[in-house]
Amino acid sequence: MASLLLPFKLILVLLLSSHVSSSSSSINSTEAEAEALLKWKATLPNDTQTFLSSLWVGSNHCNWVGITCDSSGSVTNITLRNYGARVRGTLDNLNFLSFPNLIYLRLVGDALYGTIPSSIGNLSKLNYLDLAYNNFSGIIPSELCLLKSLSLFSLGFNSITGSIPQEIGRLSSVSTILFMSNNLTGPIPTGIFNLSKLNYLDLSVNNLIGTIPVSIGGLQTLSYLDLHNNRLNGSIPKEVGKLRPVYLLDFSGNSLTGSIPASIGNLSNLVFLYFYDNYLSGSIPSEIGFLKSLSALDYSVNNLSGVIPISIANLTSLERLFLDENSLSGHIPQTYCNFTYFQLSNNHLTGPLPENLCLGGVLTYLGVINNSLTGSIPPSLRHCKSLIRVRLEGNHFTGNISDAFGIYPNLVYVGLSHNNFFGQLSPKWGQCPNLTNLQISNNNISGKIPFELEHATQLGELDLSSNHLIGEIPKVLGALKMMSRLLLSGNRFSGKIPSEIGLLFNLEQLNLASNNLSGLIPDQLGNCLKLFYLNLSMNSLGGGIPSSISDAIALQSLDLSDVDSEPELPPPPPPDRTAPARAARAHRPDPPRPARANRGGRPPRR
Repeated sequence: MASLLLPFKLILVLLLSSHVSSSSSSINSTEAEAEALLKWKATLPNDTQTFLSSLWVGSNHCNWVGITCDSSGSVTNITLRNYGARVRGTLDNLNFLSFPNLIYLRLVGDALYGTIPSSIGNLSKLNYLDLAYNNFSGIIPSELCLLKSLSLFSLGFNSITGSIPQEIGRLSSVSTILFMSNNLTGPIPTGIFNLSKLNYLDLSVNNLIGTIPVSIGGLQTLSYLDLHNNRLNGSIPKEVGKLRPVYLLDFSGNSLTGSIPASIGNLSNLVFLYFYDNYLSGSIPSEIGFLKSLSALDYSVNNLSGVIPISIANLTSLERLFLDENSLSGHIPQTYCNFTYFQLSNNHLTGPLPENLCLGGVLTYLGVINNSLTGSIPPSLRHCKSLIRVRLEGNHFTGNISDAFGIYPNLVYVGLSHNNFFGQLSPKWGQCPNLTNLQISNNNISGKIPFELEHATQLGELDLSSNHLIGEIPKVLGALKMMSRLLLSGNRFSGKIPSEIGLLFNLEQLNLASNNLSGLIPDQLGNCLKLFYLNLSMNSLGGGIPSSISDAIALQSLDLSDVDSEPELPPPPPPDRTAPARAARAHRPDPPRPARANRGGRPPRR
């Protein structure tokens, strides 16, 4: 019996010894983790050390802010997010080998700098690596591509240089790669398109070169692809049509050429499609009408030609349409979309605006500058309360200006210049409290400037030049304290220049040329200390040039041609019939007459 007890006791001793050894090893490991964190903190700037000391309180590191441990006390999560300059320094002295169980490393929105340590590649369990919004520089260590468990890989908004490692194709578990807003160069590694679990890829705002590989079609799980603002060239491969789950596709701001592939119409989940600022040519494929989920379409600043396909009217979810700065022609299709942005400027479009542009009552930005559009303003726009910015310049629109527009509580900018609008200015413009720009030059409007305009107190630019306006320039314009550009040339204004204009202390440009103005140039214009452009030519002004103007230090351009530079003398007093007064006046000296100015000269150009 005794002989049997001895082996049993031996086994028990061995088990207990093993347990104690394991516990001791675990304790030593967790102590090493705490020590590694404290050693790193000690190498950081003093203010960062002080800040971390306020977060890392007590002897148990698992209770420190930003530190999470598993049941054994081993660190699984290091998160210091959005502390800005309070967390400053490098990662050079953080011993990552001390954290064998680390799953989450999130140092986001801080002020960390220096290079990214290659030793992070030893964190075999790491699932989440986010170092975005810091000041890291140097290259992406290829050792990071050894992280087989990595799901999220985020280095965006740093100053990282060099190329993306070819080894990135080994990250078989990765679903999100965020390298945007760095200084990365070289081509997109082809291995990246073999990542079968990749869902989200953002390489935007870098200096990547080369073409978009046809192997892009292999990303069958991709839902977000952003390559904008790089230096990519070549054509858009038709294989993008295989990215069926994708809801955002952004290739804008590159040097892409060729046509837009019709296969884009296969992307039924697409919500955002941005190809602007490239060199794309050809026509817009009619297959665009299949994208029933599309909310934003931007093909602006390209070389697209042909007509806008009528199938675009099928995009009932479309809210933002940007086709400006192309060579599109033909009529704008009738549409039934709830647009918020409708931008077709700088094309060769003809015909009228669609009748239902503000059908949903949400249109905020309308721009069709420099086309050959005709017709009147659609009724749906006359009471479109949502409008903020309207740009219709450089077309052949017609209609009575007083009837074509209503009262817009949110309106900020109105550009109607270079059209064929007629009629009188509506007092309703004065009921737009946010209006900063009202530009209606080069039309056929007549009548007077309505006094109600004084209530548009935010008005900074008023351009009514080259019309048929009459009457006096209203004194109430002096109440528009935000005014910086007042352009009324080429009309039939008469009377005097109101001295109240001198109250416009923010005025930078004043052009009253080619009118029928008379009288003196107000000395108060000298109060406009920011005035750098002044043109009062081609009027009937007299009385000389006030010294307050010729001494204006900000003035750079001055045109007072055809202004009578001889000062006007006050009319003589009526004769005094009393002899004593007449005798007394006979003994008074005549007042000195001011020297005659040189009529042939001009004030110096400044």
